[in-house]
Amino acid sequence: MINSAKFVKSLADLGTYKAESDKYACPEICVAGRSNVGKSSFINMITGRKNLAKTSSSPGRTRLLNLFDINDGEFMLVDLPGYGYAKAPKSEIEKWSKLTDGNFTATDKLAHTFALVDIRHEPTALDKQMIAYLYSAARPFTIVATKADKLSRAAQDRARRMIATELKVGADNIILTSAESKQGRAEIISRIDQIIATAKGE
Repeated sequence: MINSAKFVKSLADLGTYKAESDKYACPEICVAGRSNVGKSSFINMITGRKNLAKTSSSPGRTRLLNLFDINDGEFMLVDLPGYGYAKAPKSEIEKWSKLTDGNFTATDKLAHTFALVDIRHEPTALDKQMIAYLYSAARPFTIVATKADKLSRAAQDRARRMIATELKVGADNIILTSAESKQGRAEIISRIDQIIATAKGE
């Protein structure tokens, strides 16, 4: 259950992130995905806060690593920069990539990753690369298919099977969500409760 959520700060590099991470003892859950996949809307949906994370219709909005304190220190939600925004300068793309990839290895507090993909499209090469990286790093993750309200129920089922095949995961490891209809919110909250209980050794 998420009772409170507040923005902590934005971080531009891994050194600053590591210093900040050392200040708290709680586990981290991170949100990763390509630009415009709906990470900010997802964060707002699960926290029940309309404008906690800034949303934008323009891809590439999240260029920093953003920290959110959940339930007064129960866990830290880490919003990673979106990847795959081709119109950004190469130097910016490389910087975001270092923040995203580096976060997975920079801390021992990372308990879980919600890997977001757009349910309307086949996973991109970068989506597949991220999942392969999480597998190789032995980092637990859940795939979240966003924007489910854009498809019919039958189309959602077909999309879930397609994503499972493309990313080589079981279909039951994919949660379908919609920031508009709140579909999947209860499942995400239940998964978070399990993650935190495991992190606490319960």
